[in-house]
Amino acid sequence: MKRQHGATLAELLVALAVGMGAMLMAAGLLVSANAAYLAQVDAVALDEGGRFALDSVARAVRQAGYVNWEQPGAGAALSAGPARIAGLDARSLPRATSGLDGALAEAVNGSDVLAVHFAGSGAAGGGDGSAVNCAGFGVGEADDGWSIFYVGRDARGEAELRCKYRGAHSWGADAIVAGVDSFQLLYGVDTDEPPDGLANEYLSATALDERGAAAWKRVASIRVALVLHAAHDANAQPRVFDLFGSAYSDAFAGVDRGVRLAKQDLPAALRRRERKLFATTIYLHAPP
Repeated sequence: MKRQHGATLAELLVALAVGMGAMLMAAGLLVSANAAYLAQVDAVALDEGGRFALDSVARAVRQAGYVNWEQPGAGAALSAGPARIAGLDARSLPRATSGLDGALAEAVNGSDVLAVHFAGSGAAGGGDGSAVNCAGFGVGEADDGWSIFYVGRDARGEAELRCKYRGAHSWGADAIVAGVDSFQLLYGVDTDEPPDGLANEYLSATALDERGAAAWKRVASIRVALVLHAAHDANAQPRVFDLFGSAYSDAFAGVDRGVRLAKQDLPAALRRRERKLFATTIYLHAPP
């Protein structure tokens, strides 16, 4: 019998090459699987974040028309008081100031501000739970409530949609969703006489301000559009987002900042992220 004295150098090199090839293939599969997993995680997170943000805004807006008719003089107070809806174009807010006071010009990609003012219900303090602000705290009938939505940056510079509210002793703001590229609003105005509760045209906050304070009381619906980006880099191709459609952007992008979002508007470090546009129209139960 012929004895085997060991592998030749050529055989060792072939075995090494085959082993290295197998390792590289396994590493490639692992990287590919990890990328696919992160893409799936990001897609789910984007969908959940977008839906939650729009739901939060919708719940707040639908309270704008609430009136506690059991209170004496409620109707007269509603007519004489300020509009229940207010807004600012291309602004941000400090966390702790009262309402819209101290509005900041450093808005993230021209993001807007939406303020909802609503009547409380029930005893003082937390009320009966039927009227709550955007943070989920009840508001009693003695204290009108506020839910204010705006985009600010956290300590790391990440843009987030926030809910600002009046607490028991001071104002505060909590994050609703992170990864915000733009938050835009248009207000549907009922111009019919007498009003029928349906919007005849949609205007920005600036355009509505030009018509005077009374115009805000004719807001019957609000269009909300939000662009979010994922948490991880991907091979996403840059695209242009027209938050209210290309026709509106073509006509008003020059005066309504943020309604068209392009690659050059984004930080270089974020341009490869996956993005998604979320939009809805919210109808008020009653004109504010």
